[in-house]
Amino acid sequence: MEYLQIVLLIAILGALVIKGKPKSKILNSKDGEVTILDTCALIDGRILELTQNGFVTGLLVIPHFVLSELQHLADGSDAHKRERARFGLEVVQQLQANDKPAVAVDNSDFPDIAEVDDKLVALAQKLKGRLYTTDYNLNKVADIKGVTVLNVNELAQQLRPVALPGEVKTIKIVQKGSNKNQGVGYLDDGTMVVVDGAARAIGKTVKAEVTRIHQTVAGKMIFATVKPRSR
Repeated sequence: MEYLQIVLLIAILGALVIKGKPKSKILNSKDGEVTILDTCALIDGRILELTQNGFVTGLLVIPHFVLSELQHLADGSDAHKRERARFGLEVVQQLQANDKPAVAVDNSDFPDIAEVDDKLVALAQKLKGRLYTTDYNLNKVADIKGVTVLNVNELAQQLRPVALPGEVKTIKIVQKGSNKNQGVGYLDDGTMVVVDGAARAIGKTVKAEVTRIHQTVAGKMIFATVKPRSR
């Protein structure tokens, strides 16, 4: 391990384990919710903005086995994973440097549990806390086991701009739809728009009036009709 990385990890562990709060107070935090961060959440980094803006409060708990996983990735041969892991360690350091919320490392090990995801769920159940993750599979497993999950990807999906029925959008038609008279285009944020009457407008831009919005597992889908040109 590089000298700078060793210094960084020692600084994180030394500062976080206490962070002004004895470890015994983790189980009975007076700061509100206990939020447990996983490896993906730290590598993602958006937790910094969410805490700085007050959207995530209470006590942040970083499991020791998550730090170990970051360390392992930062020592690995894969350059991309190595850089992402080092960024995750820097995120931990920045969280620790902020005044709020309080941050602590939990040293629970769960030796009978092999997978990190399963350990995270077990820790959330032990601390009666919630998980902050961007991992889809972990999200589903935690839901099944009754653990509350904060997923910033789902939050971003729900906050995407929504077109209202009657609005007129400018859409570039890129392909045919499932029906012979439909064309398909996309909004700037990636939302799919199915436009009736636009099957022959592939490669062209049309004015389309929104008729309805449909929510799917993959996200929102907008249905619209080509707006006749004014004469």
